[in-house]
Amino acid sequence: MNTSALLFYIGRILIVEALAMLPSMAISLLTGEVTSWRAFVITIATLAVIGLAISLPVSKKSRELHSREGIAIVAISWILLSVFGAMPFFLSKEIPSFVSAFFECVSGLTTTGATILTDVESLSRGMLFWRSFTHWIGGMGVLVFTLAIMPEAYKSTRTTHTGGGDLLHLVQAETPGPIVGKLVPKTAHTAAILYIIYVSLTLLQVIFLLLGGMPAFDAVTVSLGTAGTGGFAVRNAGIAAYSTYCQVVIAIFMALFGVNFNVYFLMLTGNIRRALKSEEMRTYFGIMLAATAVISINVISYFKNIWQAIHHSFFTVSSIITTTGFATVDFNTWPQLSHYILLILMVIGGSSGSTAGGIKVIRSMIVAKGAMQSFRSMLHNRRVKVITIDGKAIDEGVVSKVNVYLNIYVVISAISLLILSLDAISFKESFSSVIACINNVGPGFGRMGAVGNYSTLSNISKLTLSVDMLLGRLEIYPIIMLFMPSMWRKTG
Repeated sequence: MNTSALLFYIGRILIVEALAMLPSMAISLLTGEVTSWRAFVITIATLAVIGLAISLPVSKKSRELHSREGIAIVAISWILLSVFGAMPFFLSKEIPSFVSAFFECVSGLTTTGATILTDVESLSRGMLFWRSFTHWIGGMGVLVFTLAIMPEAYKSTRTTHTGGGDLLHLVQAETPGPIVGKLVPKTAHTAAILYIIYVSLTLLQVIFLLLGGMPAFDAVTVSLGTAGTGGFAVRNAGIAAYSTYCQVVIAIFMALFGVNFNVYFLMLTGNIRRALKSEEMRTYFGIMLAATAVISINVISYFKNIWQAIHHSFFTVSSIITTTGFATVDFNTWPQLSHYILLILMVIGGSSGSTAGGIKVIRSMIVAKGAMQSFRSMLHNRRVKVITIDGKAIDEGVVSKVNVYLNIYVVISAISLLILSLDAISFKESFSSVIACINNVGPGFGRMGAVGNYSTLSNISKLTLSVDMLLGRLEIYPIIMLFMPSMWRKTG
């Protein structure tokens, strides 16, 4: 392990977080929120000092990155970003408990949107903006960390995904599709393209919301949350506080941010036909349409007419499958069938290469196709064809890694459920909370539902769910690898 490179890049990332807090500090200063302004100043100064202290002494020759360093940087950085990101909430006393402040920040950075706040509107403007901005930072974070911090993975990973020599599970299990990571030859250019798409879609949503009469501050913060597929609202009523037009705009953009960003790149470069043929994208929208149709029929008696039922069903489906977590209604009151469908959508999540959470549509496709191949093999007693996505064969190694990932996912969920069972909450509440957090969705059911929060949980449960959120957002492997002895052995 090259600890010098580790310190250098972690230091730089801490400096980036300090810079990311400047807009929130400026808002606090402009609105006369002295306490929150001071909290940001202290945190920014701390981040800058630590970041510079550990990165400046590292020479250029000592900055060489290998797969182990890349994975360690990703995992450690996200933990540190969460700890320091919680400081403004805690220092300002707007969230008096550090565990609760940590939970809130982890929820923001991992784009989960689960909150411990009972009165969102009591927060200062600066804190509200920082809370939403963590979504925007975290939403793009995983994509850019994978591409920019671990470029060696993409040098060794082929289009067919037979895998490189470094066994970078974060890349190979996350992106088994044929076009991920191959936008342009240079990784830095790829990251820039992703950022341009991300920023452009965010600004476009802000414009559409402003046209609908939404206040500027709300339009910006809601768009930041939508882009990161987060879910923190700045109103106690959530998205229900806005017009039907604004709700439709948000629902559409949530769906758009759940699409693989490579599809947008293909469209921008004129490969529209290839983009539209994306099997994952078609499956993703197919699931959304089917779920919306079934839930609309199931909840029609809860609304004045079919159009209201379709509107709120589409919004909720778009919010849950993209793991955003915004809500226009309390879906706790909906029939059990709708609850089960929403739980399934929480697990499936959005597309690979998007800002959405969940196990991803591509993994669900591989598992489903693998199961069908097994059934055909048993029926016809002969060797079956390989699994294909977009006409390209998926290597058996990738299928195996997907299965391993799902097994680990189930084990972690089960352990988390056991820990949460120590709290005085129902099975449905604890189960949905674990599913909502490990898939970075946000709202579960019961007291942790769309109009509820996680404030009643014990500190142990909050920390458990915080770990779940980090594991879910980082695709599990980086966090687990931190505790492997081989990870820390000296290179060479």
